[in-house]
Amino acid sequence: MRGHDLAALRRLNTIAVLRFLRSQGPRRPQSLSQLAAATGLSRPTVDQVVEELTAQGWLAEAPDASGRSGRPARRFRFRGESGRVVGVDIGLHKVVLLLSDLAGEVQASEREDVDPRMSGAERLAYLRGRIERFLGDHKVRADELWALSVGVPGIVDASGRLTSVIVPEWSDFELARRLADAFPCPILVENDVNLATMAEHWRGAAQLVDDVACLLIGHRTSCGILLGGRLHRGHRGVAGELGLHRGLSLSRAHEALVWRGERADGESEVAALARASAAGDPAALEVLDRYATFLAPGIGALLLAVDPELIVLSGGMTPVGQALVPLLTRHLREVPVDVDMHVPRIAVSTLGEQGVALGAVRKALDTVEAVLSDATVPLPSVAR
Repeated sequence: MRGHDLAALRRLNTIAVLRFLRSQGPRRPQSLSQLAAATGLSRPTVDQVVEELTAQGWLAEAPDASGRSGRPARRFRFRGESGRVVGVDIGLHKVVLLLSDLAGEVQASEREDVDPRMSGAERLAYLRGRIERFLGDHKVRADELWALSVGVPGIVDASGRLTSVIVPEWSDFELARRLADAFPCPILVENDVNLATMAEHWRGAAQLVDDVACLLIGHRTSCGILLGGRLHRGHRGVAGELGLHRGLSLSRAHEALVWRGERADGESEVAALARASAAGDPAALEVLDRYATFLAPGIGALLLAVDPELIVLSGGMTPVGQALVPLLTRHLREVPVDVDMHVPRIAVSTLGEQGVALGAVRKALDTVEAVLSDATVPLPSVAR
């Protein structure tokens, strides 16, 4: 074989070992024999690759915890602490930030209310400053940060250009470019519901399902679509934005979410509605039934177009999700169509307000995976 062929082969062997160890997580170190069996490489090859990766800072030898006598088998783990990524959800009313290592272990999270009246320029300055403070508070060095991913309420095309109906001044707006001078790492921008969908598939209600529609419910209605385990964004990033269609009742669904019943001191309208509906209050259930009536026609059209295996309800109205699911299921079965439309299982997200930011972490980690799996370039060393 030619010299460059041998170099490429060594890099492919490195990728195989690194990818497997990374998939096992930090709590499942692997022996050399286990690595050889999992990757199909010879034991001497695995031994050489592991030594190189350990010297480069990507692997660490795990201590023996078996308690057995004799010489224990050496076991190795991926050093997730060798780098960090940040996922951000910047909405109209709040910002959520998550810090993760390269193994996907979330190490820090913060949430802060945002003034919805901020101008586009003020929001950009706030976002930049808030991320810088977050990194400073958690002592993240610039050379540790591998990627920054930001979820936004708006349409994001393949180039990362944003069109937002929530923040009008962020239309035809290149948010990643505006942040690049402050953060010397890859910066990714994605629609917030698309990121919520990725989070549900990674660590939420859709972990075992590859055809999913994730529905954002609340004062804005939108949808993210996963087909064959891959996010479906559409040609211009508009896939799933049914709430923008004025001819569908989805665009007016929020009008039904009015609760005039009893509220405890400091209790939000959503929390009060959730409490009342869980207790079987007829007035609360009537509000949710009316809301489901608005949702059903648009979701029915989505079911006919995509035919997902699962619908996940996410967003600000998930506290009422358990009461809403049977009502929505019934209204979907009553949608007037010329076929016997299958209504899939409907699940309620358990990720809470971190869903979008968690999806942003997943997207950032995907860029790390792309770098680590690139057989055309040498793997960089990392600090210990």
